[in-house]
Formats: sequence, structure tokens, C-alpha cells
Amino acid sequence: MSLAYSTAPTLGWSLTKCGYDDAMTESPYDGWLEQYRKAWIGRHAAAAGALFTEDGVYRDHAFQAPHVGRAAIERYWSTVTASQTEVELRYGVPIVGGRRLAVEWWANLVANGAPITLAGEFLLTFVENGQCRELREYWVLTEGRVEPPAGWGQ
Repeated sequence: MSLAYSTAPTLGWSLTKCGYDDAMTESPYDGWLEQYRKAWIGRHAAAAGALFTEDGVYRDHAFQAPHVGRAAIERYWSTVTASQTEVELRYGVPIVGGRRLAVEWWANLVANGAPITLAGEFLLTFVENGQCRELREYWVLTEGRVEPPAGWGQ
């Protein structure tokens, strides 16, 4: 089962079940993931930044320096989402251990006028109040709109 989110203007913000199982798997961080999704779709850097601690770490590339601190995260978000539109974001079933969460994500969007697909994974570490202290993300990109393969996100 995966959690699928649609951003089509006529559908608004919706959460639906996908996959072979009718039971929704909930994690204590589903609200955080939903707020992250809304921030990405709406290109709201301040909303994205608010999900992190003041000294939060956002590592979007394993071999580059991370964005450290809420202000740096907001600057990164302002830049990276500026040319993105028509964002559709889905999450797989999260794996939670204590205050850590790992989850696959799949994004279809238009960047600089061309459709692309991103497939990635977050490794998140949270603090007691539910803010993210550290985000590590791994992703790959392909041109065009591609749907996830069968069994994705389970």
C-alpha cells in the first residue's frame, strides 16, 4: 500500500489508499509528510522551513554540503522549487523506528516547462515536538512522466 496525493486543481488536497491492502498504515509523522507535500506543491519555502528545527540539516545530495539551519533550508527551497509546477507527490509506506522515519516518494512535475519524474527516499530524524532535525534525501530523475512500477512503496 502507498499513500497517494493528488494536486489536480479540481481535486484539491486529497489522501487516498493505493495497493493491495485496505488498511491505512499510519505513522506518528504522517502530518509532517503531508505538510512537506503541501509546501512542495505550493512552493512555500517558509512552510517548508517551519517543519525543521532552527538548526535543522537538509542534505539533498550525498556528496555536497548540507543546508544547515532553517534560513538555509528556506533559501534552498526558494531556489529549487521556483521553476516547478503541476507537482504530484506520493509516498510509500513509511518505516518508523523511534524518532526516525524512512519513506520512498515519487514525484511527477513540470520543471522549466518540461515534464519530469523524480523517485526518491527520505531518511528523517525528528525531535520530540515533531520537527525534523535532519533530512537526508536520495533521488533520481528522468525526463517525461513515468508512473511507479507495480509494488512500489510497499
